[in-house]
Amino acid sequence: MATQVDMGTRALSSNRAVELYRLMSKVHHSDQRIRKGLSSGEIAMSYWPVDGQEAMSAGAALALSSTDQLVTTYRGLGDVVAKGIGLSGYFAEILGRGTGLSKGKAGAMGIYDPDHGIAWTTGIVGAGPLIANGIALAEAIKGSDRVVLVSFGDGATSIGYVHEAMNMAALWALPVVFFCQNNAWAECTPVAGYTRTARLSDRAAGYAMPGVTVDGTDPHAVYRAVAEAAERARSGAGPSFVEAVAYRLQGHYFGDQMPYADPDELAAKRADPPFARYRRRLVDEGLADEADLDRIDVELVAEIDAAFAAARDADPPDADELTRDVFAGHAIEIASPVTERAAIPKGETETLGLVQAIHRTLDRAMAADDSVVLLGEDIADPSGGMFKITAGLSTKYGAHRVRDTPIAESSIIGAAVGAALGGLRPVAELMFMDFLAVAMDQIANHAAKIRYMSGGRTGAPVVIRAMVGTAAGPQHSQAFEAWAMHTPGIKVVWPSTAADAVGLLNACLAEQDPCLFIESMKLYYGGGKGPVPTADYVIPLGQADVKRAGTDVTICTYGSLVHAALGAAEQLAAQGISTEVVDLRTLVPLDLATVLESVRKTRRLVVAHESVGFCGPGAEIAAAVGTELFGVLASPIQRVAGTYTPVPRAATLEAACRPDAARLVEAVRRIV
Repeated sequence: MATQVDMGTRALSSNRAVELYRLMSKVHHSDQRIRKGLSSGEIAMSYWPVDGQEAMSAGAALALSSTDQLVTTYRGLGDVVAKGIGLSGYFAEILGRGTGLSKGKAGAMGIYDPDHGIAWTTGIVGAGPLIANGIALAEAIKGSDRVVLVSFGDGATSIGYVHEAMNMAALWALPVVFFCQNNAWAECTPVAGYTRTARLSDRAAGYAMPGVTVDGTDPHAVYRAVAEAAERARSGAGPSFVEAVAYRLQGHYFGDQMPYADPDELAAKRADPPFARYRRRLVDEGLADEADLDRIDVELVAEIDAAFAAARDADPPDADELTRDVFAGHAIEIASPVTERAAIPKGETETLGLVQAIHRTLDRAMAADDSVVLLGEDIADPSGGMFKITAGLSTKYGAHRVRDTPIAESSIIGAAVGAALGGLRPVAELMFMDFLAVAMDQIANHAAKIRYMSGGRTGAPVVIRAMVGTAAGPQHSQAFEAWAMHTPGIKVVWPSTAADAVGLLNACLAEQDPCLFIESMKLYYGGGKGPVPTADYVIPLGQADVKRAGTDVTICTYGSLVHAALGAAEQLAAQGISTEVVDLRTLVPLDLATVLESVRKTRRLVVAHESVGFCGPGAEIAAAVGTELFGVLASPIQRVAGTYTPVPRAATLEAACRPDAARLVEAVRRIV
């Protein structure tokens, strides 16, 4: 059972009291300055006030060291200001100015300032704890004594992410402080409207971690609770849950008049705000005098006004910033034309299947780089993964680097994202690609956007391994590469052979951006087997491979369908039709130049993939080729793809759902 603690009665030193007041004042007047600007029409932006919550942020920030890390939310002004963020850069960011921390690209929902220990901010309610776990994992693996405090609102406790994160943090004894700022409202819903839990900190007991509830209007009470939790985490004893209870004195967003609040209760709370109350307390207890506190306020108001004015008057970012920072460098979705194509090296080879090739690559990467860590369900020994791809690696490199995770895909990817922010190179296994849907928030809203939202200052070098199953029914056999391709910021790779898998995975492991590495179950056992050089090598992303040269028609595909295309080409050759097979290998960045070069020669194109055809990758490729080579094409472009149905379990129905060599032959015959 969590405890209700009144820490405000304990002795409060004058120095600490004044420092807490200084932080509260800085938060209070920063919040006031923004609301003043919005009220007067001086500025226009989305803003989530923190009036009434100053003591929470001040107490928590003072309890942390300068190097401890903070993960917070869109209502994070108090947290980041108390942590010491540079005000000019912060104000410029939330106003969308080019001088902002992230060049105005992230706004209040993406504040990132590693120089002041602000590790990440998220606009997705409840998602921060998942990422905080990963940052804490990185600190633990590196052997540092840093603590990660993750701040979130009471409403976030209704979201499963928070429960997943608390379970994982407790399981791994991560140095995390879960700091719940209970401001009495989940947006516009009172606590009693969404939970029967009297104290949210009671939930900590379910994860075998300490939980405490304190008065969130008293910065000293918050300081003591967070300091104790931080010290526990720093000592290796694991996470704690601290709930600070107060009352939000403004609406959920600026302009929200709070019609959902009891007017008498709201008026009473506003008549006795925590900042003014704490000021009276210091004076009444002789810990400070009015003149000293006035001097602090005047100095801070001047600093805030100057920083705000500089941000307000700064220029917006240039238009050419729009396409920068999606990936490292200036790479975008279409690969630059290749001047020198990488080749698989000559020399000694060994015959490997796809499973063995990926295993060997991960093994060598872990041996060469201590920052490479693996996360996934059942990947450690003795299981070694469902398909034995990671067998033996935990025995060789230790359970701290090959981590069996709970069955919680969002937690796996969230931890990987946070670990990447913390300086590691995580490889996260999602097992079946269908589970991409479970973790899509962390993939699309976080991993893919970190470089852009940080203004290019950092990326998330995460490799996400996912397998496309077969004969496993509608929820374990789907291919969702189009989802990832439609998400700016993530690279998408799908090898067709063991040799390609080695070079492409090595490329992904060296990338500074997140990569989705897709594996075909059909190729695990025989289909992708072949000679693989014993020497290591890299196949740069964005380089397609012509698997078979031809002159009459081009089949453009990837993954397991490459083998169907080669089979079709053999059948067509017997009929006098010369077929060129282009294996894309990388879907983002897409090597469109190689496809265009091939189609210029053959003047006919069949584009194929096993995922659903409607709005699939083939549609984009067909549109791009049709636009570029409209006057060259001798026949309409053909698309061969999966049917617009779930993938059925029955073998006869799955065969009808998935494209094969026969359907490719049929498509070629239609246009040749």
